Amino acid sequence: MSRAEETQYGRLDRQLARFLAQHTRLDDQQKKAFEDRIALLSFELSQGHSCIRIDKATQSLMHASGMVSEKDTSPLILEDDRLYLRRYWLYENHLATQIQQLTKRHHIVEESDATLARYFQATVDQTDWQKEAARLALTQDFSIITGGPGTGKTTTVVKILALLLELTNDPIQIALAAPTGKAAMRLQVAIGTGKSTLPCSDATKERIPETVTTVHRLLGSLPLSPYFRHDARNPLPYDVVIIDEASMVDLALMSKLLSALKSGTRLLLLGDKDQLASVESGAVLADLTTALPDRTIKLQKSHRFNKNIKNLAEAVNHQRFNRAWTVLSSAAVENVSILTTDLTKFIVEKQVEYLRLLNSGAQFIEVYRAFSTFQILCVNRQGKNSVRQINYNVENQLAEQTLIPRSGQWYPGRPIMVTQNDPGMHLYNGDIGICMYDSRKPGKLMVFFERPDGSVKKYIPTRLPHCETVFAMTIHKSQGSEFDEVLIVMPEIMNPVLTKELLYTGITRAKNRVDIVTSQEVFFGTLKQKIRRFGGLVEKLSV
Repeated sequence: MSRAEETQYGRLDRQLARFLAQHTRLDDQQKKAFEDRIALLSFELSQGHSCIRIDKATQSLMHASGMVSEKDTSPLILEDDRLYLRRYWLYENHLATQIQQLTKRHHIVEESDATLARYFQATVDQTDWQKEAARLALTQDFSIITGGPGTGKTTTVVKILALLLELTNDPIQIALAAPTGKAAMRLQVAIGTGKSTLPCSDATKERIPETVTTVHRLLGSLPLSPYFRHDARNPLPYDVVIIDEASMVDLALMSKLLSALKSGTRLLLLGDKDQLASVESGAVLADLTTALPDRTIKLQKSHRFNKNIKNLAEAVNHQRFNRAWTVLSSAAVENVSILTTDLTKFIVEKQVEYLRLLNSGAQFIEVYRAFSTFQILCVNRQGKNSVRQINYNVENQLAEQTLIPRSGQWYPGRPIMVTQNDPGMHLYNGDIGICMYDSRKPGKLMVFFERPDGSVKKYIPTRLPHCETVFAMTIHKSQGSEFDEVLIVMPEIMNPVLTKELLYTGITRAKNRVDIVTSQEVFFGTLKQKIRRFGGLVEKLSV
């Protein structure tokens, strides 16, 4: 490998390539070429791709190595011109097979236009996409509802749940899940609020489940293991499974979820296909909507999203450079602006209210809700304008103003995010808590979390899994969350992480206001870059 490649690839990429090369039957020159391709494959996996394309010469080299096959019996799989590590080929192949089986089944619920009309108001000369989404979910075992914020995905799902319960004679068990605790909590609140207005009997309303869990909890995470309690041998007991924020579900997790469905289970995926893809490999939701348009309904009318935020998000998503910049920079446009004041001072002022509540002895939920109204979103974890720098600066400034103690890792008011799953403690990556004094034990600091069911749990700080201060978080970590106000802090120079999907995701976390720290050059450069993830799922499903 060249020096440039050596610096691009990580240690794991290089070590894997060298290990496999040592077990080939190639000569020294061929081994170098082989190492190069395997290091590239490993690196691209870390970037979210599930495989790489290789030319005819490289295909011949792979066959000559003795390390590749077109089945699942070797470390590498070559399928057409796509080279996989065996594990990711298995995930992708299995997922495609399971989806194809689901799409062949028609678990029809007898629905009528009169019944649907009771749940969905008639529209004149317009397609009611929420109604069509409900019709699809009632007549198919696999369906996808996609759409931007405020288009009514969760509202539609509440109605689908009521329709399923109302029109199905036999009792049915329903599971509701989302990739993160925050997303699960949002869906749970939406269902609890929405079902009270449904045009159905109280008995039907009572049967609508409100408990929403994370996908990992649904499947049953096993400590220190990539496997789950529920799988093909021990399937989930549910007749209907609904997954919200499905764009965040990676290839491996979606494959394991499909494996755990019992025969006859309906699967409904909700999400915004234009958001960031999962952190791990794959762009499953986007691939599924591309390959299966007949199983996908896109909701298009926004019912609650702030108009100016919606206009900015749409301009960014469709890469309308001048339109997006005009919306963002115009003094006449409310709710959306470029931040020109001192960054740290602006952020600190936004923290005063929740700290005031905390110091006045308010309960955790009140403090937490106040903290959660505003969130700083960054592109990078390290460097200028990063999560690390902003958290450090904000803590220092808060300490200077005596709003928090000057010393100590744990202090009252410290907001933290869990960054490591701990099923035993029921804490998962992305869960957010606040360190506060325990009213039942004066002087004792505990970290409090709101659970998806609305309850509050507290933990001794030193017992928590790995966590970090979260005045600022990355845009990736904000997926599945919603805030009244969002401040997006972009870097001063372009980098590969900046994409229009990243910015779109950050903007659409806000309900009422978005401020952005950026230059026109970086803003335009971000809109030019799109996420392109390579895999074979679309081809497999299109056969």
